[in-house]
Amino acid sequence: MGRLDGKVCVITGTASGIGAESARLFGSEGAQVVGVDLSPDAVGDLTIQADVTDPEQVEGMYAQARERFGKVDVLFNNAGISPDDDASILDTSVEAWDRVQNVNLKSVFLCCKFGIPHLLDNGGGSIINVASFVAVMGAAVSQVSYTASKGGVLAMSRELGVEFARRGIRVNALCPGPVNTPLLQELFAKDPEKAERRLVHLPPGRFAEPGELAAGALFLAGDESSFVNATTFMVDGGLTVAYLTPQ
Repeated sequence: MGRLDGKVCVITGTASGIGAESARLFGSEGAQVVGVDLSPDAVGDLTIQADVTDPEQVEGMYAQARERFGKVDVLFNNAGISPDDDASILDTSVEAWDRVQNVNLKSVFLCCKFGIPHLLDNGGGSIINVASFVAVMGAAVSQVSYTASKGGVLAMSRELGVEFARRGIRVNALCPGPVNTPLLQELFAKDPEKAERRLVHLPPGRFAEPGELAAGALFLAGDESSFVNATTFMVDGGLTVAYLTPQ
């Protein structure tokens, strides 16, 4: 307990899934959590309803966090979408492509752009950007804009980690494997065959639970990871290194 004592953490996408679990876990470890979501159901000590694709709203959410708590120590840029109309490149519309890029990649750019000055004012901090295992491997069951957006998050995180390391800021890309969230549960309900194609490649034979990703984020947010920077931090059960899975 107390691994984040005294830290102010801004987490996006805290209405459900990884974001909500992380907000609860960070709070239990002593953090003051600013939970941001488009939904009014965000979890946090201070909750802000905001569109993270809008520059003014992103700038405003950090201003609110700073006004309430006096500083910002951790940015956990978790918000993202994976809609049904993002599929094969042959079927995905330009509108669908743009919508996913805005939420998954542009929002991370904006959260870093407007959040980093607050970390610099505080002498440094930790940034955790949610990418994905699909940023490092291909999938025949395609979500082309999602995959491209997460690849962009991964590349941007590396660059920011290198650029700001000597100014006390660490930037890491948290790369989940498939996670047992409402999105994945919906996939199982709608297309069990497609879901099974995903499950068969996981060495543990199951999907991750949101709390397991929250635990990875907690490590990256805290001082225990003080020399972990610009990494592709895989929390995927071994998916990305598996050729065959156990019988």
